Amino acid sequence: MLALCAGIPSLFAQSGGSILGTVSGFRPEDAAIEVKTDKDVVTAVKIAPGTIVQKVTPGEKDLKNAVVIKPTDLAAGDRVLVRFAPGSEEALRIVVMPAAEIGRRNEADRQDWQTRGLAGVVAAKKGNEITLRMRSFQSEITGTINVNEKTSFRRYAPDSVSFSDAKASALAEVSVGDQLRARGEKSPDGMKVAASDVVFGTFITKAGTITAIDTEKKEITIKDLATNKPLTVKLAVDSQLKRMRDFGAMPGGIAGGMRGPGGPPAGGPPAGMTGRGGPGMGGPRDISQMIERMPPATLEDLKAGESIVVSSTKSAGNGSITAIMLLGNAEGLIRMAAAQAPGGQRANGGNTGIDRLSGMGGIGGGMSGVSGGMGGFELPGLIP
Repeated sequence: MLALCAGIPSLFAQSGGSILGTVSGFRPEDAAIEVKTDKDVVTAVKIAPGTIVQKVTPGEKDLKNAVVIKPTDLAAGDRVLVRFAPGSEEALRIVVMPAAEIGRRNEADRQDWQTRGLAGVVAAKKGNEITLRMRSFQSEITGTINVNEKTSFRRYAPDSVSFSDAKASALAEVSVGDQLRARGEKSPDGMKVAASDVVFGTFITKAGTITAIDTEKKEITIKDLATNKPLTVKLAVDSQLKRMRDFGAMPGGIAGGMRGPGGPPAGGPPAGMTGRGGPGMGGPRDISQMIERMPPATLEDLKAGESIVVSSTKSAGNGSITAIMLLGNAEGLIRMAAAQAPGGQRANGGNTGIDRLSGMGGIGGGMSGVSGGMGGFELPGLIP
């Protein structure tokens, strides 16, 4: 959600060129740093004796609170805005947002969306009230979002998997079936929000079995459970990976959606995941919260033969999608979703529930209701 260096580029429009990017390397022998621009081009930036380096905190829109620092204080991952001397590779000024501060700001913002937010699929819209549907471990639940003239609306860009690319929008553009997350003043039971901010978009969710992994290209090939055709899943910088625990190894847990001795019935919550739901109650209220609490995974954690569920933008091309959220080791969840779908689970790996995947979770959210998919589950499409 962070508009990094927003507003500051206008200060550099006077003369010379400028670039915005991330510090990717250092060349001490040349008194230079390498900056990977937002256009994915690596540029050498020379530090001259007169180069001014200033640090600003995330969210600043001008330099009135900037602090002068040394070029040696720069670190890999820092966001920088560089103004060059005319016709030269030497920097006149470098404005820096330290990576550590960006990380703290982003984490605080993410926690705020989770603490004061509510996520789900738009079930209805009437006047200034939006009804969301979400999926608990046993059934579908609903929440209410109230908006007003001061509520800020942003729509997820159809061709981007980055939450920060969401564009300014309005209530009129919100449609039934969209994924939506709002934050603001939350009711004591956590199911109503008087929203100050709303982000929404249209996504798809796919489920399948991994047939190949290309670590160099950061691509995964799966057999799509809905079509039985190959599907390439690409991973971008902003893609999030998580991997479910093996609940089949837990006493009384679900092994592939089947009931274990003394465990819950197929379609019920995995052992230890029943949570009570309101604020401060400790356990996750729905599957989206369970996924939020899972630790991150890496591409190396995945293996051929395991089932995954992945969300992407709806504008994804045929045969290939770019992951927003990818959940590995998801066989038990897929079976649980199919069991909860109308008519239950079909034989021969039938598509009950699975062919209806559509991909919503919420910013940092998880599988919260689906317009036709996995028994009403959707993987997050909106992630801060």
